[in-house]
Amino acid sequence: MTAMIMHSPPLSIAPRDNAGFWRNSFAASLAVALHVGVLAVLMLGWSTEKPVVEAPRVMHTQLVMLPPAPAPVPEPVAVAAPPPPEPVVVPVPPKPVVDPQIQAQKLEKAALARKRVEDKKIEQQQERLASEQRNRELEQQRLNQERLAAERARPAAPAAAPAFDSRQYQPLSKEAPDYPERALDKNIEGDCSVEYTVNPQGRVENPKVLDGCHPLFMRPSLAAANTFRYQPRIVEGKAVAVPAVRNTFHYRIK
Repeated sequence: MTAMIMHSPPLSIAPRDNAGFWRNSFAASLAVALHVGVLAVLMLGWSTEKPVVEAPRVMHTQLVMLPPAPAPVPEPVAVAAPPPPEPVVVPVPPKPVVDPQIQAQKLEKAALARKRVEDKKIEQQQERLASEQRNRELEQQRLNQERLAAERARPAAPAAAPAFDSRQYQPLSKEAPDYPERALDKNIEGDCSVEYTVNPQGRVENPKVLDGCHPLFMRPSLAAANTFRYQPRIVEGKAVAVPAVRNTFHYRIK
């Protein structure tokens, strides 16, 4: 940068007037200020040459895959046990002081009330039992009256016939059974019971051999039973059949 330094006119020349003097002084001050500014720029290293432009730097990058870092294992943290809770002290209320006389009066009143309740229950129970007894007596009287009325209204029944015992019902005529020859040859003895019905004519019907009879004695026993004749049984003036009549034949070798 070129600075133009203007020299002021010689100071020996006296100004014509005051206005010209002040103009010259201002111009001189301005010139001094410009010189000082140029000197300061030179001292700070300012130069009129163009700065050298450096070539741009090129950065080369390369992608490198690194193995993943292992996960950090957290260190066990010691947990401090909480302090035990402090025991809570529950204040116990003081027992009230009871006057013995008041307590005795209360007990006496309670006993009297309990006794009155029990007496009332007993009275109610006795009244209930008495009422039930009266009801039973009235019911029994009513049943007796109804039974008497029914007996009076019912006609008199004929006298019942005496019970008949078929074991005493004996035949008027009968024939002894033949002894089986095979039983004689084998010396077999025994008994054979036969049950049958006696019809109104006194004859035997539907004879059958009961258990315990030897097979050799069955046929002669049935044949002998068919020969029996009975006196017909008369009930209320009529001949009736007699069921379940039994007879036992005894087979013995003499």
